[in-house]
Amino acid sequence: MTYCDTGGDGSALLLIHGHPFDLTMWAPQQDAAPGHRVITPDLRGYGGSQVVAGSTPLGTFARDLAALLDHLGVADAVVCGLSMGGQIALEFHRLFPHRVAGLVLADTFAQADTEQGRQERYARADRLEREGTAGYAREVLGSMVCPATLARRPDVADHVLRMMLAAPPQGAAAALRGRAERPDYTATLAGIAVPALVVVGREDVFTPVSDAEYLHRHIPGATLTVVEDAGHMPNLERPDAFNGALARLLARVPQARRAARM
Repeated sequence: MTYCDTGGDGSALLLIHGHPFDLTMWAPQQDAAPGHRVITPDLRGYGGSQVVAGSTPLGTFARDLAALLDHLGVADAVVCGLSMGGQIALEFHRLFPHRVAGLVLADTFAQADTEQGRQERYARADRLEREGTAGYAREVLGSMVCPATLARRPDVADHVLRMMLAAPPQGAAAALRGRAERPDYTATLAGIAVPALVVVGREDVFTPVSDAEYLHRHIPGATLTVVEDAGHMPNLERPDAFNGALARLLARVPQARRAARM
């Protein structure tokens, strides 16, 4: 597994990228958490990490991340994930709740796929292995970012497209198959007992605001930030707004730690 680690003695922030991206997705967040140790991995099958064909369940991703934290000597972290990364964050919390000091769920949803949704993921996985990522990447770019980003921030759109074009087809396909079989996390939301933030781009067409509102309603004490003029990638499209919400969440964690020890 390849990863970036800012090091230091501060509490840890673990950033989990989505599909079909890599750790560079979090470039605007690398310096947005002063005093924190920011850990940004390439998930199995993406970026520079090992590509494993077949199917990669979300539990495998979560255990990879736990092993990375073990390797780095990190007991717990604020866990932040976007899209598929948000679902991996929920799986990480399900498996290792004691290692989650705070939770950020961006542009994601908790429900399992419908049967139609599962079949669509399987078909997309087969297509990626058959054709590569180029056709898919160009088809979905206009949905990954909002029209304003395409028009005003071509550098962001180019970054998103480059990540998708560089995604290893076998690794991306394996993640799609594993994601199709993920559990329903809705029953776990009420048990999230750490500071939580839900973020969504106002114009996200993959995970609309209604999905974020559902998470906000069902996670005790969660806060909700809707980022204007952003689609599925608000951390890249509107980094100032995203980073501000992230900073407010991080500021809540020390108090929650103290309260948990009392």
